[in-house]
Amino acid sequence: MKYFIYITFSLFLSFSSCNSQNSEKEKDIKVTFIKKKSVEEIVGQKTAKYTKVKFIPVPKGYKRIKTAPNSFGMFLRNMDLKTKNNKVFLYNGELKANQSAQFAVIKIDVGKTDLQQCADAVMRLRAEYLFKQKKYGDIHFNFLSDGKPRYYNEYSKGDNSRKKFKKYMNYIFSYANTASLKNELKKVNSISEIQIGDVFIQKGRPYGHATTVMDIAINEKGEKIFMLSQSYMPAQDIHILKNPNDDDLSPWYKINNSGELITPEWSFRYKDLMRF
Repeated sequence: MKYFIYITFSLFLSFSSCNSQNSEKEKDIKVTFIKKKSVEEIVGQKTAKYTKVKFIPVPKGYKRIKTAPNSFGMFLRNMDLKTKNNKVFLYNGELKANQSAQFAVIKIDVGKTDLQQCADAVMRLRAEYLFKQKKYGDIHFNFLSDGKPRYYNEYSKGDNSRKKFKKYMNYIFSYANTASLKNELKKVNSISEIQIGDVFIQKGRPYGHATTVMDIAINEKGEKIFMLSQSYMPAQDIHILKNPNDDDLSPWYKINNSGELITPEWSFRYKDLMRF
């Protein structure tokens, strides 16, 4: 298989986060190898096929797990997908350089500033669910600076408009990141306990990453498969990830014995699984 090489100049952090706020930026050269098929996809992605996450088919022998009507899992499963095209755009309207990672793109705005990156996308999905359920008092996220939560109710002061909600989220994105988010999440003891809405998250050096579990299916043997979404750097459309190791299973991921989760742009360990 032939490979093409492209070089991108990326801005990485000195903090443990893929959030570029409140940190010194340092220039780094990232060399990425992509297959010829992926290069062709960059030129012209096909029109998206599925309108919602729940319509993405499961592999033969599997069925989606049951979720409660008003649960976070049901909310994620019912999220709309973009159908006009299957491309990932950055906050500034430009195309992301790597168009080979996404299976589908979630229909949710990214904003016009470089804020909604990886951990921010995780927080956005959680906050959108709570906002829709009018559980305003449950919307809060910790700041990196002091580890203390900032509550939506205190910020909004009774103004529960979408405009005020979006301002609150940008406020959170500016001062929270993968490190602060991981510190407030609860560890999941075993990958076998995985639930929709769980988060794979790392706070590394110089930066970390986070993905959200969007859906789960199971077979008669009790074996689970799961689907993931992410944003990344720079801020970009939240998208469903392909499985780079199994084209037939993609976008689903199967639990294996290695304890390692390899996604198109990041590698996690199963021990990185956490929960709100």
